[in-house]
Amino acid sequence: MKEVELLAPAGSFEKAKIAFLYGADAVYCGTSSLSLRTRADMKDDDLINTIKYAHSIGKKVYVTLNIFAWDDKYDEIIEMAKKLEEIKPDGIIAADGGVIEVLKQYAPSVAINVSTQANIVSLHDCNFWYKNGAKRMIMAREMNKEQLKYIMKNKPEGMEIEIFIHGAICFAYSGRCFLSDFMTCRSANLGDCAQSCRWSYNLYAEEKNNPGELMPIETNEYGTSIFSSKDLCLIREIPEIIDMGVDSLKIEGRLKTEYYVASIVNIYRNAIDDYKKDPKNYDAEKYLKEIEKIKTRGLTTFYFNDRNNKDIQEYGGRQYNEKYQFGGKVVGYDGEKVIIDIRNRLQVGDTMEIIVPHQLEPVEFKIEKMWDIDTDKEIEFISPGVKDQKVKMLLPIKCEKDWIIRRKK
Repeated sequence: MKEVELLAPAGSFEKAKIAFLYGADAVYCGTSSLSLRTRADMKDDDLINTIKYAHSIGKKVYVTLNIFAWDDKYDEIIEMAKKLEEIKPDGIIAADGGVIEVLKQYAPSVAINVSTQANIVSLHDCNFWYKNGAKRMIMAREMNKEQLKYIMKNKPEGMEIEIFIHGAICFAYSGRCFLSDFMTCRSANLGDCAQSCRWSYNLYAEEKNNPGELMPIETNEYGTSIFSSKDLCLIREIPEIIDMGVDSLKIEGRLKTEYYVASIVNIYRNAIDDYKKDPKNYDAEKYLKEIEKIKTRGLTTFYFNDRNNKDIQEYGGRQYNEKYQFGGKVVGYDGEKVIIDIRNRLQVGDTMEIIVPHQLEPVEFKIEKMWDIDTDKEIEFISPGVKDQKVKMLLPIKCEKDWIIRRKK
């Protein structure tokens, strides 16, 4: 069975370390101002540290430089290309043909991965980019499995194929959206999307013979989110995808929390490894059970199985998680007491789960005692209040630094 890469999002150096801890083979992260997630907390120094750290543990880093650039951006792009040539990521993700030409000239030793923003949907398109110097094609999420199988069967041997398997889907074709720019003057194609597709809208009907008389269309208390897509989830399709020979399986979410990254990466790591060990007994439902604990929208397979699939939109619009929330992260020890960097309100009696790297089933426990981080006095509850708020507690197993703990609601 061919080795497959599990590729995780890294919106910061800390999130990159979490992704690697929980089983990612590689991460993708943005340049400070030239990727489609400019709000992700990845400065140039963090990018350098991420690459150095990844290479020290045998992992990979792909850097996104995937904006559609105006001419006045090219001086900055050239300087970034020169910097990337020096720091040597494992690939640069780009979509704009002009940007790719700059990368070929100023970062010639770094592989080029063509972004999903380039909406590659055919073998002909793959071959065009391959002949023009690109190594990996990140396929459009709109493709179905039969199209992917055809490409895998007929592509050049040296061409790599990457697909998304989990995470948010843009309302627009391959994410090339103008809604945010139109409504807020924040261009998604320049990395500053306001996610207008996720907003709730009030709808009105106007009878053409009575202009100006607007009749509200019934919705719920939130309005309706007619542009908001469900999240992609291909956990059931993992065996078929691996059998195709796809090179890299990508999780979306550079703006998601450390908790989300750890949980989703851990689930897919276990799913991939379990299928490789025992392909005849792959049970998608046990992985889906864990995904249900952390999902924030409804889930869809999009067009992967069926081009006519209509179960795509999330009309309720609001993000939710009815079962669990981010409890905290292990940051150290004080004797037997574990120091937790908390992320939500915790109190004695709460049911918690420790997400153990490379282990699908979490370890459940109840908080029996907590101690104040400064005074070491017992306390009944603690709230985040300030950034980096910490607390001490006892855990049922030995935990390592950066292990994630969640709270059952």
